[in-house]
Amino acid sequence: MARTKTLLSWSSGKDAAWALHTLRRTGEVEVVGLLTTTNEAFERVAMHGVREALLEAQAEAAGLPLWKVPLPWPCSNEAYEARMAAVCAEAKTQGIEAMAFGDLFLEDVRDYRIQKLAGTGLRPLFPIWNPDTAGLAQEMVGAGLQATLACVDPRVLAAGFAGRDFDAALLADLPREVDPCGERGEFHTFAWGGPMFRHPVAIRRGEVVERDGFVFADLLPA
Repeated sequence: MARTKTLLSWSSGKDAAWALHTLRRTGEVEVVGLLTTTNEAFERVAMHGVREALLEAQAEAAGLPLWKVPLPWPCSNEAYEARMAAVCAEAKTQGIEAMAFGDLFLEDVRDYRIQKLAGTGLRPLFPIWNPDTAGLAQEMVGAGLQATLACVDPRVLAAGFAGRDFDAALLADLPREVDPCGERGEFHTFAWGGPMFRHPVAIRRGEVVERDGFVFADLLPA
């Protein structure tokens, strides 16, 4: 039976990386590309703030082509949806049948994705949908996934967590009210090692800055 050709929505973070690992283990789909929105003005991954050079190194390590969707800054919802619609149309012309997401438990986000894919001919997939994020986080770390916190929301998590590795020590230090996977936006990560990559992505830590109400650890190619 032919496997379902699938694009994976790729934030550059651990959940997207774990979704890739999960999809490959099932053997039911063929991930044919990583789809990432980037900020045209700053050449960084939208929201996570990761440099495009590291994003490209990630895709190379994963052995997959990168589908970049450059977004203007600032970006209206209308502009975002128009550019995503164009990408979906292009995906269909290439025989792609599904788009996968690394969402965990936010029903409104899942519903939005389902709604926006309706009528595109692409089927939404949620391979790691799992409300037990404490168990999931431990599973990721135990399997060798390596990631670093690239962005922190200081309203819910101390700025000092920016730049820390997503590991057992970090999970132990997280305040009880913070989701262990940061699913409510408490933090965002850059995944640089693990079973979903052919080799680690070498990084070094740059300065930590506060911008637009968030704290970013600037990660650089090593």
